[in-house]
Amino acid sequence: MNEERNTGDYLNKANAKTLLLRVWLNLKSFMHGRFDLKSDSASQQTVVEEVRKGIDFRGTNLWVLMFAVFIASLGLNVNSTAVIIGAMLISPLMGPITGIGLALGINDFDMLKVAWRNFLLMVVVSLVTSTFFFVISPISVVQSELLARTNPTTYDVLIAFFGGMAGMVAQTRKDRAVTVVSGVAIATALMPPLCTAGFGIASGNLQFFLGALYLFTINTVFIAVATYLVVLFLRYEKKTIIDPVRQKKNNRYIAIVIVLVGVPSILFGVNIVRRTTFEENVDRYISKVFQFNKTMLVDYQKLYRYEDGKSRIEIRLVGEPLSEDVIDNARAQLVDYGLAKTELVVRQADSDVKLDVGQLQKSYAEIIDDKNAKIHELEAKLASYEPVEDLEGEDISREIATVVDNVASVSVAKHKTYADGVEMGTRVVALVKAVDAEKPVDLERIKRWLEVRTKNDNVKVVSVE
Repeated sequence: MNEERNTGDYLNKANAKTLLLRVWLNLKSFMHGRFDLKSDSASQQTVVEEVRKGIDFRGTNLWVLMFAVFIASLGLNVNSTAVIIGAMLISPLMGPITGIGLALGINDFDMLKVAWRNFLLMVVVSLVTSTFFFVISPISVVQSELLARTNPTTYDVLIAFFGGMAGMVAQTRKDRAVTVVSGVAIATALMPPLCTAGFGIASGNLQFFLGALYLFTINTVFIAVATYLVVLFLRYEKKTIIDPVRQKKNNRYIAIVIVLVGVPSILFGVNIVRRTTFEENVDRYISKVFQFNKTMLVDYQKLYRYEDGKSRIEIRLVGEPLSEDVIDNARAQLVDYGLAKTELVVRQADSDVKLDVGQLQKSYAEIIDDKNAKIHELEAKLASYEPVEDLEGEDISREIATVVDNVASVSVAKHKTYADGVEMGTRVVALVKAVDAEKPVDLERIKRWLEVRTKNDNVKVVSVE
């Protein structure tokens, strides 16, 4: 009896193992069929020949590069995203970079020399062309598209790496996916950083030059590394067999370059994440803590690592002033919102300014009547005015910090001016608040800059506290 039971248990276990093995083999076969890259891959010789064509920079490729640089520089100059994307689509910058990655993967040192030489030529031509454009350009304003190319982060590393992988996989197919290659050209954005570096040279701005060149270096290195890894994964045949010791040394050099290029971007990325987290915590803190019946929050500023590495929140209130005990209680709650090392500055109206309690206690019917009367009055006035296009206030407030020092915030608006009932034109009015009230702000320089930025000679700049 025991022998029969043991035999039955053994058969059950054997059947279970057989079933699991069959399921595993079926799953493996299914996954292999779905993710196999060899079924539609072109021959290694075909891929190498196609990549080699894109490496050479002479004749057509060189002229197309120069035209693409001019287009991208123009797009950066006028802040046009569509123009910049068009320049990236026609740019041949990917060729030498892909060639470097492929040459490293198959140990083709002749191709590596040619690719590296053409890569340097490509960089020099692009920098010279973009510098020439920005020198002769009448527009010298720092636009938001230019600013976006000067602070590379870890996200740029990831975009370049996965973009390079997608591009090389598409390159190795029999029917090369043009849409994939075009998408990679847009995503990895090789052209705009080079043009921004040219702007840095033309304007003498070292920060712009180094920041943009670093972003271009990130894109270049990680596209080449991604290409190299795809070639290793596809097990392309090596053109030159080198000894294991030299191979390890080459791999070590590649790893060192990756670390040197990637680590600073990680630090930039961490700082961006911390800033974003800080701003989100401040928003939650303000919405929960500063809610009072007789005191109204006008506005607040989030200053991350504003002074000596410390962050600050500046709050402006109107209505019944808060007591020191209430403000101290608000400061004590900073810790609960992840703002332990943040300074809280509360600015209130004078103590003799009180809310009109009687007005607040008016009946809802009276309040609605008052509002309706004001709405009709404003609608009548609005009907007599022609609409004035909105200013790009967000971009202007961000760009002005690069033009003039000691500016904490700026409010910009357009107003139509009238004299004796006759329209005299449109005036741009800017209200500028200083970071340090004791230090002067160059209002005249802001005025000249706004005249160019808004294409309006009638600009009024006022300093406010």
